[in-house]
Amino acid sequence: MLLDLSGPPANPSSVHAFGQRAKGLLSKARAQTASFFGAKPEEILFTSGGTESINYFLRGLSGHIITTSIEHSAIYKTLQASKLEVTELPVGLWGAPLPEQIEEALRPNTSAIILSASNGETGVKIDLESIAQIAYNRHMPLFIDAVSYIGKEPFVLYPGVTAVALSAHKFHGPKGIGALYLRSSLKLRPEITGGAQEMGRRAGTENLAGILGLGEALDILKESQAQITTQLLDLRIHFESELVREIPDIAVNGLGPRISNTTNIAFLGCDGETLLMQLDLAGIAVSHGSACSSGSLEPSRVLINMGIDRKTARSSIRFSLSRLNTREEIDIAVEKTAQIVKKLRKMSS
Repeated sequence: MLLDLSGPPANPSSVHAFGQRAKGLLSKARAQTASFFGAKPEEILFTSGGTESINYFLRGLSGHIITTSIEHSAIYKTLQASKLEVTELPVGLWGAPLPEQIEEALRPNTSAIILSASNGETGVKIDLESIAQIAYNRHMPLFIDAVSYIGKEPFVLYPGVTAVALSAHKFHGPKGIGALYLRSSLKLRPEITGGAQEMGRRAGTENLAGILGLGEALDILKESQAQITTQLLDLRIHFESELVREIPDIAVNGLGPRISNTTNIAFLGCDGETLLMQLDLAGIAVSHGSACSSGSLEPSRVLINMGIDRKTARSSIRFSLSRLNTREEIDIAVEKTAQIVKKLRKMSS
């Protein structure tokens, strides 16, 4: 990132030497991002993050859409505000749609399937390979929100996947930069118009420092993802098993297979907001749902739409682990969480 931030300030669209150097750096980062997916550089569109990538794709659609009611708010609210005909598949306590549900929901006027690779609150994964095969067989566009997935487990761009959104801050890249993989066979109108940047698909001077950071972060994943996944999974299993040993009456939300770093736990008999604040005071940063929905006193929409009762949903906290976390930190988190939960339960009894 310092290649751009250390100056001189340069615009990749400028024809002078500084601008051409910046253009070369931009092209390299685009090639890095494309290489991560095994795609062509022209199939990569740089955006401000996952939300913009999602909006770019969704706002170019018409007709009937298949999705679920547990998607990230960038999908959920955008579809709610649209004039599209939307089928929201139920996911139940499993926490993800099943391939046969997708098959049954397809109609002659279905224009796309919109799903998250893994749920941002529970970590439950879809069966991406099977769903991508359905999309491929039916020549149906399949858009994947991979924001909460990439960086946690290896991502495979199956032939049936048409578009993929990602956000750099989810895998230790900078905030405010994302990308959209868009298969070259799909043409969408730009949402931000003006200059000819991003091959005419997204106007505005590129956030070159952010783009360089994103490309480098993806290179790290390409090299080390298998090791990172093993490390995260080991930490998560240790964390969950120790919590179960220390605290009675807790339950993991989402019965389906989960990504390596996420666990959403109901601490029955505790108020989740109070628990979150007490954990924060103890130096443990957790969430009561998606960070994009924080500040709401309502129980998680995701958990409610999975069929979890409101009382259990209110008692639920999401823990997200990082490859920078240590086992020692996990043990401290378990110890402090157990102390706080027992105290809160005693106060409420």
